[in-house]
Amino acid sequence: MALRMSTLFLRTLREDPVDAEVPSHRLLVRAGYIRRAAPGIYSWLPLGYRVYRNVERIIREEMDAMGAQEVHFPALLPREPYEASNRWTEYGDNIFRLKDRKGADHLLGPTHEEMFTLLVKDLYSSYKDLPLYLYQIQTKYRDEPRPRAGILRGREFVMKDSYSFDVSDEAFMKSYNAHRDAYIRIFDRLGFDYVIVAAMSGAMGGSASEEFLATAENGEDTYVRCTSCDYAANVEAVRVAVPDPVPHDDVPDVHAEHTPDTPTIETLVDHLNAKFPRHDGREWTAGDTLKNVVVTLVHADGRREPLAVGVPGDREVDLKRLEAQVLPAEVEPFLETDFAANPALVKGYIGPGVLGEENASGIRYLLDPRVVEGSRWVTGADVEGSHVLDLVSGRDFAGDGTIEAANVRDGDPCPRCGSPLESARGIEMGHIFQLGRRFAEALDLRVLDEHGKLVTVTMGSYGVGVSRAVAAIVENSHDQDGIIWPRQISPADLHVVATGKDDAVFSAAERLVGGLEDAGLSVLYDDRRGVSPGVKFKDSELVGVPTIVVVGRRLADGVVEVKDRRTGEREDIPVDSAVEHLARIVRDD
Repeated sequence: MALRMSTLFLRTLREDPVDAEVPSHRLLVRAGYIRRAAPGIYSWLPLGYRVYRNVERIIREEMDAMGAQEVHFPALLPREPYEASNRWTEYGDNIFRLKDRKGADHLLGPTHEEMFTLLVKDLYSSYKDLPLYLYQIQTKYRDEPRPRAGILRGREFVMKDSYSFDVSDEAFMKSYNAHRDAYIRIFDRLGFDYVIVAAMSGAMGGSASEEFLATAENGEDTYVRCTSCDYAANVEAVRVAVPDPVPHDDVPDVHAEHTPDTPTIETLVDHLNAKFPRHDGREWTAGDTLKNVVVTLVHADGRREPLAVGVPGDREVDLKRLEAQVLPAEVEPFLETDFAANPALVKGYIGPGVLGEENASGIRYLLDPRVVEGSRWVTGADVEGSHVLDLVSGRDFAGDGTIEAANVRDGDPCPRCGSPLESARGIEMGHIFQLGRRFAEALDLRVLDEHGKLVTVTMGSYGVGVSRAVAAIVENSHDQDGIIWPRQISPADLHVVATGKDDAVFSAAERLVGGLEDAGLSVLYDDRRGVSPGVKFKDSELVGVPTIVVVGRRLADGVVEVKDRRTGEREDIPVDSAVEHLARIVRDD
């Protein structure tokens, strides 16, 4: 049955919602696809739900085609499995927790690794049962601290999560690659530009992961790609090309110098060039200094731990990169009260002399990988108004380890080939994880191998943001007038618009719509009487069905107008052959 706009539950808006930050949020609300119920929580309206179900359909078709089987778990989950995996604690405030009337703890599922693992453990016990691929499409819940951007980052969202179970690591890689290939087919069909990048596994754990990012100028994920080879990675997963150790036999002993009023890198460099010119003739730069940044790690159990990070002075500590390295802890700024509680730290003049678990502050000290043995630095002397020069890594100081926390910049060398990197932004649409045995070990999922020996199952986890995909498509495909849906995602194949007041126009439009339905096409039909052609045309542009058919004043000439919403091209076609012509457009698209 055609969707008739005279009775369709739809109200388009001319003004943007006041809280809209990104195009998808603005347009999906204005076009009547979604409606806000609460911060980070949205209702799907009829047109939006049709689009959402089209995304689901494509995902199901590809998952089924690769041999995965669909299951469905509850959203309300018991505490015990998440306690066994330690994620009841690790998730901290990011999950919704509740108690039933008997006082038992539950959570609203943020993800379902534990439940999948226990299900397979309950039913399978032999290598003959594997490999196994299971998936579900289900609502997830996370207590997002800053829900924003409409359905791109909400507290309630729909995700397809699938899991592979294999008897060995070698067998697992076949499963991983099968899922990866299925994801490529899914995202190709969804119709937006995307890249595959190396990523961090985060709270999921595991040895490696890859993200599928929809390219978007306002995406919240930054990734880099090599200008020469095929290397691409989320900035959180970029690994610095570590320089070789530097000979330092001719470096003078470290010495402290009076450097008043130099609490910043810029003021320090200016002072060094004015008072301590280099012997090699070049000027001091920020890259010659070592910046020591102190933050507070907040652990899931509430424990607060100071952490110092040393990076070259021409770099900033990227808090998102840092947080990815220290998960499940969260990173907070080091406040004035924290400095007061740590008198060994002199703000603006912190040096390695007091840092490290064995030194005066007892604060763990991690260094950027570029701070290699023999490298020579200027840094704080732990005394206000004083810095040390000719400080050599490995000779005069050492950290408690290394950490990838400095910001990544355009032009940095590719870790694979050394060519310059360039940055771009994207929206995370899919994430595939080599989980390994973390959950299988925690929940004792083992099977008998071909030799009769119990072995722990190797798992993979694979997620797609189903509801998020709707927004990502809009971010990739819109113009100043509205949404432009890819054919496979659109709420209808065709948008037929009847204009004017003439009954003959509406009668012809009714016959055309009936013929299109008989041809198996889905139709959104603007049959509203008393609505001006201008309003109807604006609505058709806003709603975004890829082919718009106007039945109006040209009917007297025996033609209807067909507009391609994606290209703006228009053509007149005879009304008598319109059904065949339009069916061919849809079929060949």
